[in-house]
Amino acid sequence: MKAIMYHYVRPDYPDYPYFSHLHIDNFVKQIEYFGNKYGFVSLEKFQQSLRCKTPNKGVILTFDDGFSDHYKYVFPELKKRNLWGIFYVPTSPYLTGNLIDVHRIHLLVGKYGGESILSYVKNIINEDMLSHKHIKEFHMQTYTRQNNSTYTNQTKRLLNYFIDYKHRNSIINQLMEKFFPDEKDISSNFYISKSELKEMFDSDMVIGSHTVNHMVMSKLSLADQELEITRSFDLLDCIVGRSSIKTFCYPYGGFHTFTTETEKLLEENNCDFSFNVESRDIDRSDLNSRIQALPRYDCNQFPYGSLQKKE
Repeated sequence: MKAIMYHYVRPDYPDYPYFSHLHIDNFVKQIEYFGNKYGFVSLEKFQQSLRCKTPNKGVILTFDDGFSDHYKYVFPELKKRNLWGIFYVPTSPYLTGNLIDVHRIHLLVGKYGGESILSYVKNIINEDMLSHKHIKEFHMQTYTRQNNSTYTNQTKRLLNYFIDYKHRNSIINQLMEKFFPDEKDISSNFYISKSELKEMFDSDMVIGSHTVNHMVMSKLSLADQELEITRSFDLLDCIVGRSSIKTFCYPYGGFHTFTTETEKLLEENNCDFSFNVESRDIDRSDLNSRIQALPRYDCNQFPYGSLQKKE
């Protein structure tokens, strides 16, 4: 059983020449490829796999971050083919109306390129703003599956992992004020709306938690991790109604982004299963002994999955 992870799925936007995304035409080609080569696991069969601790053969589609892309472009293609997907949604945009910091970074790099943004960042940060505890680990284990330029990887590592969270938001605020003074206009239609999310849920799409603020869980205290988990589930229940499937996926993904304590918190909060990022099939041992860290492939590891961007 293969779980596949997607993020941005959209047409090309000329104003964002460096933006990393899967073109919607290639998404369609890829799901047709999956259907022909592996077939898809139905929602009913997937739930049976969870109950019986035995994986079915086929593909499961998952989509992270709650982008409006998923409603505009992905959802119609799934409905057309009687397919389902799991959509992992961070909930802070529904509370604040603002873009999440990680997506602000995507916009900055996507429009201006990693080299320009990194050059500006280096002028406004200092060594005291960095959190050194996991720098070596984060350097070795982040963005290894993404075909980014060196500048883009350095920018993302610096802003997503290395900088201390108490400084990060103010630094990104400065960047956005400089490069995106129209940020409010962008944020208004960047994410799936509440009504769209409810429509997807009512059409048998699974809606899962991707925390509140999309932070690296391993950088947070245990108390803050629990708040990120419980508050996100509570708000999703308010938006779409209580689901028979309670599922979670780790922001950024990979074993460096969470701990065994995080997995215990998910178990304590009655989460049915969670997705990690690890390039292999889901096997029987995963379902029996580590249900809160199921492996997922990135879509770019399969035909038609190469991301569009200018380097």
